[in-house]
Amino acid sequence: MKHEWRKHEKEIYLPKQIPTLVKIPKFKFITIKGQGNPNSKDFEHRIQALYPIAYTIKMMPKKGIVLDGYYEYTVYPLEGIWDLTERGRKLDILDKNELVYTIMIRQPDFVTEDVFRKAVEMVMSKNNSKLFEEVQFEEIEEGLCVQMMHIGSYDDEPKSFAFMNQYIEDNSLELVTKVHREIYLSDARRVETSKQKTILRYRVNKI
Repeated sequence: MKHEWRKHEKEIYLPKQIPTLVKIPKFKFITIKGQGNPNSKDFEHRIQALYPIAYTIKMMPKKGIVLDGYYEYTVYPLEGIWDLTERGRKLDILDKNELVYTIMIRQPDFVTEDVFRKAVEMVMSKNNSKLFEEVQFEEIEEGLCVQMMHIGSYDDEPKSFAFMNQYIEDNSLELVTKVHREIYLSDARRVETSKQKTILRYRVNKI
């Protein structure tokens, strides 16, 4: 049976529009780092470095490459971890040019470093973009988190973060860091801004 994250991992990928507490285990990702405005071409190009690798891994068996433990699956959504430069943290308003990020696509459990490297080789045999060389294979465990579904413009996210901060305060929790994760369930190129779905997530500790 095909593994579809929307159906089989609802607690992680389909939260409500109110803050909830969730424990996120260790997952595998392909990642690429960057800095600057996410509306820039550089950000777009970094996203474009991830997807060919993700789809090459998914299609390997159809190319005759046997992968131990392989199962059919839907490619996971794009995610991003967002931080600010030292200068950006000192400003009173958000300067998107000061954003520091890691964008990523989760991989199924059967994917290994060797599988990832093979996929990169296959992609680079068709396109030798230097950005493919910046993509990494990582395992990340977030642990205890507060998350919620944000619907609407990315610029309106502070309203949802305010709800999350209040939930954290009301439930004897504390932020591990102001660095946060976003999971993009909508394609911003195809979905009207007011209907875009983005999961927002903070790492927390119990006090």
